[in-house]
Amino acid sequence: MKIVVFGLTVSSSWGNGHATLWRGLIRALAKAGHHVTFFERDVPYYAENRDLSEIPGGELVLYSDWDEIRSRAEGEVASADVAMVTSYCPDGLPATDIVLAGRALRVFYDLDTPVTLSRLKAGEGVAYLGPHGLTGFDLVLSYTGGDALEQLKSLLGAGRVAPLYGHVDPDIHHPVQPVGPYANDLSYLGTYSEDRQQALVELFIEPARARPEQRFLIGGAQYPQSFPWSKNIYFVRHLPPPEHPAFFSSSRLTLNVTRSAMAGMGWCPSGRLFEAAACGVPMLSDWWEGLDAFFQPGRDILVCRTRDDTIAALDLGDDELKRIANRARERVLTEHTSEKRAEEMLALFDEAAGGPAGEEQALTLDMAP
Repeated sequence: MKIVVFGLTVSSSWGNGHATLWRGLIRALAKAGHHVTFFERDVPYYAENRDLSEIPGGELVLYSDWDEIRSRAEGEVASADVAMVTSYCPDGLPATDIVLAGRALRVFYDLDTPVTLSRLKAGEGVAYLGPHGLTGFDLVLSYTGGDALEQLKSLLGAGRVAPLYGHVDPDIHHPVQPVGPYANDLSYLGTYSEDRQQALVELFIEPARARPEQRFLIGGAQYPQSFPWSKNIYFVRHLPPPEHPAFFSSSRLTLNVTRSAMAGMGWCPSGRLFEAAACGVPMLSDWWEGLDAFFQPGRDILVCRTRDDTIAALDLGDDELKRIANRARERVLTEHTSEKRAEEMLALFDEAAGGPAGEEQALTLDMAP
Protein backbone atom coordinates (compact mmCIF):
# COMPACT_ATOMS: atom_id res chain seq x y z
CA MET A 1 0.00 0.00 0.00
CA LYS A 2 1.20 3.51 -0.83
CA ILE A 3 0.33 6.19 1.70
CA VAL A 4 0.95 9.88 1.02
CA VAL A 5 0.97 12.24 4.01
CA PHE A 6 0.94 16.04 4.07
CA GLY A 7 1.99 16.82 7.64
CA LEU A 8 3.66 19.19 10.04
CA THR A 9 7.03 17.49 10.45
CA VAL A 10 8.72 14.13 10.69
CA SER A 11 12.26 15.46 10.34
CA SER A 12 12.46 17.44 13.60
CA SER A 13 11.18 16.60 17.07
CA TRP A 14 11.89 20.14 18.25
CA GLY A 15 8.88 21.54 20.14
CA ASN A 16 6.32 19.10 18.75
CA GLY A 17 5.05 15.58 19.29
CA HIS A 18 4.19 14.80 15.68
CA ALA A 19 7.64 13.73 14.55
CA THR A 20 8.21 10.91 17.02
CA LEU A 21 4.73 9.50 16.42
CA TRP A 22 5.17 9.51 12.66
CA ARG A 23 8.59 7.91 12.86
CA GLY A 24 7.16 5.00 14.84
CA LEU A 25 4.19 4.59 12.51
CA ILE A 26 6.28 4.79 9.35
CA ARG A 27 8.78 2.29 10.71
CA ALA A 28 5.97 -0.15 11.55
CA LEU A 29 4.26 0.35 8.19
CA ALA A 30 7.51 -0.20 6.30
CA LYS A 31 8.12 -3.38 8.28
CA ALA A 32 4.70 -4.59 7.11
CA GLY A 33 5.55 -3.85 3.47
CA HIS A 34 3.85 -0.46 3.03
CA HIS A 35 5.40 2.75 1.71
CA VAL A 36 4.90 6.27 3.11
CA THR A 37 5.73 9.47 1.24
CA PHE A 38 5.74 12.39 3.69
CA PHE A 39 5.53 15.98 2.46
CA GLU A 40 6.98 18.54 4.91
CA ARG A 41 7.54 22.23 4.44
CA ASP A 42 11.18 23.05 5.15
CA VAL A 43 10.78 25.79 7.75
CA PRO A 44 13.79 27.37 9.54
CA TYR A 45 12.92 26.38 13.12
CA TYR A 46 12.73 22.69 12.19
CA ALA A 47 15.65 22.85 9.74
CA GLU A 48 17.87 24.24 12.52
CA ASN A 49 16.90 21.37 14.83
CA ARG A 50 16.57 18.51 12.35
CA ASP A 51 17.28 15.07 13.79
CA LEU A 52 16.15 12.95 10.84
CA SER A 53 17.05 13.48 7.18
CA GLU A 54 15.51 10.45 5.50
CA ILE A 55 12.78 7.92 6.22
CA PRO A 56 13.87 4.27 6.19
CA GLY A 57 11.36 2.41 4.07
CA GLY A 58 9.68 5.64 2.98
CA GLU A 59 10.38 8.99 1.39
CA LEU A 60 10.68 12.44 2.92
CA VAL A 61 9.84 15.31 0.57
CA LEU A 62 11.11 18.62 1.96
CA TYR A 63 10.02 21.74 0.10
CA SER A 64 10.30 25.49 0.64
CA ASP A 65 7.32 26.61 -1.44
CA TRP A 66 4.06 24.82 -2.19
CA ASP A 67 3.94 25.88 -5.82
CA GLU A 68 7.26 24.19 -6.52
CA ILE A 69 5.93 20.75 -5.51
CA ARG A 70 2.25 21.07 -6.43
CA SER A 71 2.58 18.92 -9.54
CA ARG A 72 4.69 16.39 -7.61
CA ALA A 73 2.03 16.24 -4.91
CA GLU A 74 -0.71 15.70 -7.47
CA GLY A 75 1.25 12.87 -9.07
CA GLU A 76 1.95 11.15 -5.75
CA VAL A 77 -1.71 11.35 -4.72
CA ALA A 78 -2.82 10.03 -8.10
CA SER A 79 -0.78 6.86 -7.57
CA ALA A 80 -1.57 6.47 -3.84
CA ASP A 81 -3.91 4.10 -2.06
CA VAL A 82 -4.33 6.51 0.85
CA ALA A 83 -3.82 10.28 0.89
CA MET A 84 -3.76 12.06 4.25
CA VAL A 85 -3.64 15.60 5.59
CA THR A 86 -2.77 16.23 9.25
CA SER A 87 -3.46 19.01 11.72
CA TYR A 88 -0.95 21.88 11.67
CA CYS A 89 0.13 21.05 8.14
CA PRO A 90 1.38 24.47 6.93
CA ASP A 91 -0.17 23.86 3.50
CA GLY A 92 -3.22 22.00 4.76
CA LEU A 93 -5.71 23.83 2.55
CA PRO A 94 -4.06 23.31 -0.86
CA ALA A 95 -3.08 19.79 0.17
CA THR A 96 -6.71 19.08 1.07
CA ASP A 97 -7.83 20.28 -2.35
CA ILE A 98 -5.51 17.76 -4.00
CA VAL A 99 -6.47 14.92 -1.65
CA LEU A 100 -10.20 15.47 -2.04
CA ALA A 101 -9.89 15.61 -5.83
CA GLY A 102 -8.04 12.29 -5.99
CA ARG A 103 -9.21 8.68 -6.06
CA ALA A 104 -7.16 7.51 -3.08
CA LEU A 105 -8.83 6.99 0.29
CA ARG A 106 -9.12 10.51 1.71
CA VAL A 107 -8.02 10.76 5.34
CA PHE A 108 -7.55 13.58 7.84
CA TYR A 109 -5.56 12.90 11.01
CA ASP A 110 -6.00 15.43 13.80
CA LEU A 111 -3.13 14.98 16.23
CA ASP A 112 -4.27 18.14 18.05
CA THR A 113 -8.03 17.61 18.38
CA PRO A 114 -8.57 19.54 21.65
CA VAL A 115 -6.75 22.54 20.20
CA THR A 116 -8.72 22.32 16.96
CA LEU A 117 -12.07 22.19 18.76
CA SER A 118 -11.26 24.85 21.34
CA ARG A 119 -10.17 27.31 18.64
CA LEU A 120 -13.24 26.53 16.58
CA LYS A 121 -15.57 27.17 19.54
CA ALA A 122 -13.75 30.41 20.34
CA GLY A 123 -14.26 31.66 16.79
CA GLU A 124 -10.53 31.64 16.12
CA GLY A 125 -8.96 30.64 12.86
CA VAL A 126 -8.04 27.00 12.27
CA ALA A 127 -5.51 27.41 9.49
CA TYR A 128 -5.44 23.76 8.40
CA LEU A 129 -9.22 23.52 7.93
CA GLY A 130 -11.14 24.92 4.99
CA PRO A 131 -14.67 26.39 5.05
CA HIS A 132 -16.26 22.96 4.66
CA GLY A 133 -14.49 21.45 7.61
CA LEU A 134 -13.97 17.70 7.34
CA THR A 135 -17.00 16.85 5.20
CA GLY A 136 -15.03 15.63 2.20
CA PHE A 137 -12.89 13.02 3.95
CA ASP A 138 -13.64 9.30 3.91
CA LEU A 139 -12.07 8.88 7.34
CA VAL A 140 -11.10 11.25 10.14
CA LEU A 141 -8.60 9.96 12.70
CA SER A 142 -8.26 11.67 16.05
CA TYR A 143 -5.43 11.53 18.58
CA THR A 144 -8.18 12.18 21.15
CA GLY A 145 -11.12 9.87 21.85
CA GLY A 146 -14.21 10.26 24.01
CA ASP A 147 -16.56 13.16 23.31
CA ALA A 148 -14.08 14.69 20.86
CA LEU A 149 -15.16 12.15 18.25
CA GLU A 150 -18.77 13.33 18.34
CA GLN A 151 -17.68 16.97 18.22
CA LEU A 152 -15.65 16.32 15.09
CA LYS A 153 -18.89 15.11 13.54
CA SER A 154 -21.24 17.78 14.84
CA LEU A 155 -18.94 20.80 14.50
CA LEU A 156 -16.83 19.85 11.49
CA GLY A 157 -19.06 17.50 9.53
CA ALA A 158 -16.82 14.45 9.74
CA GLY A 159 -18.52 11.25 8.57
CA ARG A 160 -16.47 8.28 9.73
CA VAL A 161 -14.39 9.08 12.83
CA ALA A 162 -12.10 6.87 14.90
CA PRO A 163 -9.41 7.40 17.55
CA LEU A 164 -5.78 6.66 16.76
CA TYR A 165 -3.98 7.24 20.03
CA GLY A 166 -0.33 7.76 20.82
CA HIS A 167 2.14 4.90 20.86
CA VAL A 168 5.78 4.00 21.30
CA ASP A 169 8.40 2.21 19.23
CA PRO A 170 10.01 -0.29 21.65
CA ASP A 171 13.01 -0.64 19.34
CA ILE A 172 13.77 3.00 20.14
CA HIS A 173 12.36 3.38 23.65
CA HIS A 174 13.50 0.68 26.08
CA PRO A 175 15.48 0.49 29.33
CA VAL A 176 19.13 1.51 29.01
CA GLN A 177 21.94 2.14 31.47
CA PRO A 178 21.44 5.35 33.50
CA VAL A 179 23.52 8.35 32.46
CA GLY A 180 25.10 10.34 35.28
CA PRO A 181 24.13 13.88 34.19
CA TYR A 182 20.50 12.77 33.81
CA ALA A 183 20.28 11.12 37.25
CA ASN A 184 17.32 12.45 39.24
CA ASP A 185 14.63 11.67 41.79
CA LEU A 186 11.88 13.14 39.62
CA SER A 187 12.00 14.16 35.95
CA TYR A 188 9.69 15.97 33.57
CA LEU A 189 10.07 15.89 29.80
CA GLY A 190 8.01 18.30 27.74
CA THR A 191 8.04 21.49 25.69
CA TYR A 192 7.17 24.58 27.73
CA SER A 193 3.50 25.50 27.53
CA GLU A 194 1.81 28.31 29.43
CA ASP A 195 -1.42 26.34 29.72
CA ARG A 196 0.18 23.63 31.84
CA GLN A 197 2.51 25.86 33.81
CA GLN A 198 0.18 26.13 36.80
CA ALA A 199 -0.01 22.34 37.10
CA LEU A 200 3.75 22.03 36.63
CA VAL A 201 4.33 24.47 39.48
CA GLU A 202 1.99 22.54 41.77
CA LEU A 203 3.17 19.04 40.88
CA PHE A 204 6.88 19.63 40.20
CA ILE A 205 8.21 23.03 41.28
CA GLU A 206 6.61 23.06 44.73
CA PRO A 207 7.73 19.50 45.56
CA ALA A 208 11.26 20.44 44.46
CA ARG A 209 11.24 23.39 46.84
CA ALA A 210 9.95 21.13 49.61
CA ARG A 211 12.72 18.59 49.00
CA PRO A 212 15.92 20.63 48.49
CA GLU A 213 18.08 17.56 49.15
CA GLN A 214 16.65 15.72 46.13
CA ARG A 215 17.47 16.24 42.47
CA PHE A 216 14.81 17.26 39.90
CA LEU A 217 15.33 17.40 36.14
CA ILE A 218 13.42 19.07 33.29
CA GLY A 219 14.04 18.36 29.63
CA GLY A 220 12.45 20.31 26.81
CA ALA A 221 12.39 23.36 24.58
CA GLN A 222 11.13 26.95 24.72
CA TYR A 223 11.46 27.51 28.48
CA PRO A 224 11.48 31.25 29.25
CA GLN A 225 14.05 33.02 31.42
CA SER A 226 11.24 33.81 33.86
CA PHE A 227 10.66 30.11 34.61
CA PRO A 228 10.71 29.61 38.43
CA TRP A 229 13.85 27.51 38.76
CA SER A 230 15.27 26.42 42.10
CA LYS A 231 18.79 25.23 42.95
CA ASN A 232 17.87 21.54 42.86
CA ILE A 233 16.05 21.72 39.49
CA TYR A 234 18.37 20.96 36.56
CA PHE A 235 17.60 21.54 32.90
CA VAL A 236 18.41 19.83 29.61
CA ARG A 237 17.45 21.92 26.59
CA HIS A 238 15.66 19.92 23.89
CA LEU A 239 16.33 16.22 24.00
CA PRO A 240 16.23 14.51 20.58
CA PRO A 241 14.32 11.20 20.58
CA PRO A 242 17.49 9.03 20.71
CA GLU A 243 18.26 10.58 24.11
CA HIS A 244 14.81 9.94 25.62
CA PRO A 245 15.60 6.38 26.82
CA ALA A 246 18.66 7.59 28.72
CA PHE A 247 16.68 10.48 30.21
CA PHE A 248 13.89 8.22 31.43
CA SER A 249 16.14 5.35 32.48
CA SER A 250 18.10 7.74 34.70
CA SER A 251 14.93 8.80 36.55
CA ARG A 252 13.71 7.24 39.76
CA LEU A 253 10.25 8.62 38.89
CA THR A 254 8.93 10.73 36.01
CA LEU A 255 6.02 13.16 35.83
CA ASN A 256 3.47 13.70 33.06
CA VAL A 257 1.54 16.99 32.93
CA THR A 258 -1.19 17.33 30.33
CA ARG A 259 -1.98 20.54 28.47
CA SER A 260 -5.19 22.09 29.80
CA ALA A 261 -7.19 21.73 26.58
CA MET A 262 -6.29 18.04 26.39
CA ALA A 263 -6.86 17.40 30.10
CA GLY A 264 -10.23 19.14 29.89
CA MET A 265 -11.39 16.97 27.01
CA GLY A 266 -9.80 13.76 28.28
CA TRP A 267 -8.99 10.58 26.38
CA CYS A 268 -5.76 12.10 25.10
CA PRO A 269 -2.73 10.16 26.37
CA SER A 270 0.61 11.86 25.88
CA GLY A 271 3.18 9.95 23.88
CA ARG A 272 5.58 10.62 26.76
CA LEU A 273 3.52 8.27 28.95
CA PHE A 274 4.08 5.39 26.55
CA GLU A 275 7.75 6.27 26.08
CA ALA A 276 8.40 6.40 29.82
CA ALA A 277 6.58 3.13 30.43
CA ALA A 278 8.50 1.39 27.66
CA CYS A 279 11.75 2.60 29.27
CA GLY A 280 10.76 0.99 32.55
CA VAL A 281 10.46 4.13 34.69
CA PRO A 282 7.58 4.50 37.19
CA MET A 283 5.16 7.23 36.14
CA LEU A 284 3.30 9.96 37.97
CA SER A 285 0.56 11.81 36.10
CA ASP A 286 -2.09 14.45 36.55
CA TRP A 287 -5.63 13.10 36.25
CA TRP A 288 -7.82 13.37 33.17
CA GLU A 289 -10.90 11.45 32.04
CA GLY A 290 -9.94 8.26 30.24
CA LEU A 291 -6.50 7.85 31.84
CA ASP A 292 -7.69 4.61 33.45
CA ALA A 293 -8.43 3.15 30.02
CA PHE A 294 -4.70 3.20 29.28
CA PHE A 295 -3.13 2.65 32.71
CA GLN A 296 -4.67 1.46 35.96
CA PRO A 297 -4.10 4.08 38.68
CA GLY A 298 -2.26 2.68 41.67
CA ARG A 299 -1.18 -0.38 39.71
CA ASP A 300 0.40 0.82 36.44
CA ILE A 301 0.66 4.51 37.23
CA LEU A 302 0.49 6.96 40.14
CA VAL A 303 -1.95 9.87 39.95
CA CYS A 304 -1.19 13.26 41.50
CA ARG A 305 -3.51 16.19 42.05
CA THR A 306 -1.48 18.16 44.60
CA ARG A 307 2.12 18.75 45.67
CA ASP A 308 1.55 16.35 48.57
CA ASP A 309 0.69 13.56 46.11
CA THR A 310 4.01 14.10 44.36
CA ILE A 311 5.89 14.09 47.65
CA ALA A 312 4.10 10.90 48.72
CA ALA A 313 5.18 9.24 45.46
CA LEU A 314 8.78 10.29 46.07
CA ASP A 315 8.59 8.61 49.47
CA LEU A 316 7.59 5.20 48.06
CA GLY A 317 10.16 2.45 48.30
CA ASP A 318 12.21 1.32 45.32
CA ASP A 319 10.56 -2.11 45.24
CA GLU A 320 7.05 -0.65 44.99
CA LEU A 321 8.09 1.80 42.29
CA LYS A 322 9.72 -1.03 40.34
CA ARG A 323 6.52 -3.12 40.49
CA ILE A 324 4.50 -0.18 39.12
CA ALA A 325 7.03 0.38 36.34
CA ASN A 326 7.08 -3.29 35.33
CA ARG A 327 3.28 -3.47 35.10
CA ALA A 328 3.13 -0.33 32.96
CA ARG A 329 5.86 -1.59 30.64
CA GLU A 330 4.10 -4.92 30.16
CA ARG A 331 0.85 -3.16 29.31
CA VAL A 332 2.46 -0.77 26.85
CA LEU A 333 4.30 -3.54 25.02
CA THR A 334 0.99 -5.40 24.66
CA GLU A 335 -1.39 -2.56 23.79
CA HIS A 336 0.40 0.66 22.81
CA THR A 337 3.27 0.01 20.43
CA SER A 338 3.71 1.73 17.06
CA GLU A 339 3.24 -1.65 15.39
CA LYS A 340 -0.09 -2.07 17.18
CA ARG A 341 -1.23 1.41 16.11
CA ALA A 342 -0.16 0.76 12.52
CA GLU A 343 -2.30 -2.38 12.52
CA GLU A 344 -5.23 -0.39 13.88
CA MET A 345 -4.74 2.31 11.26
CA LEU A 346 -4.62 -0.17 8.40
CA ALA A 347 -7.78 -1.86 9.69
CA LEU A 348 -9.52 1.53 9.78
CA PHE A 349 -8.40 2.19 6.20
CA ASP A 350 -9.90 -1.13 5.12
CA GLU A 351 -13.19 -0.38 6.88
CA ALA A 352 -13.41 3.11 5.38
CA ALA A 353 -12.64 1.80 1.90
CA GLY A 354 -15.62 -0.52 2.23
CA GLY A 355 -18.16 2.28 2.21
CA PRO A 356 -19.30 5.51 3.89
CA ALA A 357 -20.17 5.58 7.57
CA GLY A 358 -23.26 7.66 6.83
CA GLU A 359 -24.44 10.73 4.99
CA GLU A 360 -21.86 13.48 4.96
CA GLN A 361 -23.07 16.71 6.52
CA ALA A 362 -22.95 19.72 4.25
CA LEU A 363 -21.86 22.75 6.22
CA THR A 364 -19.88 25.91 5.93
CA LEU A 365 -17.81 26.97 8.91
CA ASP A 366 -17.97 30.50 10.21
CA MET A 367 -14.38 30.83 11.36
CA ALA A 368 -12.27 33.91 11.89
CA PRO A 369 -9.52 34.28 9.30
